[in-house]
Amino acid sequence: MDFRLSVGEETFRGEVRDMLTQELPPGYRGPIWMDGFFETDDMWTLNKEFARKLGERGWLSLSWPKEYGGQGTVDLRPLILWSEVYYQRAPGLDMFGVKMLSPVLLAFGTQEQKQRHLPPIARGEIFWCQGYSEPNAGSDLAGAQTRAEETLDSFIINGQKIWTSGAHRADWIFVLCRTDPQAGKHGGLSLILVDMRTPGITVNPLVNVLGASSFNEIFFDNVKVPKENLIGGEGGKNRGWQMATALLNYERSGVERVALASRFVAELVEYVRNSQRPLDSEMRLRLAEAAVEVEASRLLAYRIGWMHNQGLQPQGEASISKVFLSELLQKLANLGCQVLGLNAQMEGDTAPLGGGPQHLYLSTLGSTIAAGTSEVQRMLIAHRGLGLPRG
Repeated sequence: MDFRLSVGEETFRGEVRDMLTQELPPGYRGPIWMDGFFETDDMWTLNKEFARKLGERGWLSLSWPKEYGGQGTVDLRPLILWSEVYYQRAPGLDMFGVKMLSPVLLAFGTQEQKQRHLPPIARGEIFWCQGYSEPNAGSDLAGAQTRAEETLDSFIINGQKIWTSGAHRADWIFVLCRTDPQAGKHGGLSLILVDMRTPGITVNPLVNVLGASSFNEIFFDNVKVPKENLIGGEGGKNRGWQMATALLNYERSGVERVALASRFVAELVEYVRNSQRPLDSEMRLRLAEAAVEVEASRLLAYRIGWMHNQGLQPQGEASISKVFLSELLQKLANLGCQVLGLNAQMEGDTAPLGGGPQHLYLSTLGSTIAAGTSEVQRMLIAHRGLGLPRG
């Protein structure tokens, strides 16, 4: 098997690297974790500006059909873009609109929904957030109780979502709602697109362990949404579980986490090389093991990207990548703090590695919970990947 990039893919990687070098501000370092762009007005402004620059080049929609603003590529250029952008911790990639919602709209959306929502995403003009988790429905996502009651021309949404990254910045949200409370647990759900400016929506910040408020809780109080915002139209009603799980496969694929992990290991190795401290054999071996695991994670993520390009729907593969990468990032954060020793407690630009190990350590505390816990992922691997019967 040949893992080398084609000439065209290598050329594209060079173009992305050149663009990042030219467009990122002098001395740019960027947040070590993906939610960092939500936290300050300055970072969010930079994120929006960069999204438009990526959109102008057609890079936010590389694999989409041309009629929706895409380029119709069937190679690895989308993976290359995400890898390079996240390796540089650069802004501009809307995880929720570009990576998650767009392929679901392409697969399940009506023609009108595709024409309305995809081009603004491709241009980097509209940002999305994800309305999945609820106070009593996180890992058990099918237990979502946010209601969408159907009227003559609309849905009336009532309920609460929680842990919604970037809700205070987003223009739109895709909401998993219960449209038929009499149907089975998985059968009465639908995905509905909601403008965040709609009356009745309240967004409250949730301050995390870093003291940042990238997370939010959202309350829906008689929020009136046009019927045409139901993904798939009338035929999409009560098919939300199928759409939601397809979307999760894109969320869990993980190429951006590979890039973050690769950059972090490279910085640790450079720090050790330049440090005057002697490096014991155990730490040397742990850094070598980290390098091995990063390369293994890259192959897992690229395999899923290849499957998507071939029109295949991953089963256990996305869960394998997600559980491996989320646990690897926690391991790397712990390793980084041990490499720095007491200096890992320092923060800010004067701290070793800009305080990155501490920030990553705190940021990844929830990485084995978000997008499905490691326990849930292992159950999915057993059931969908290995074909084992449910316990």
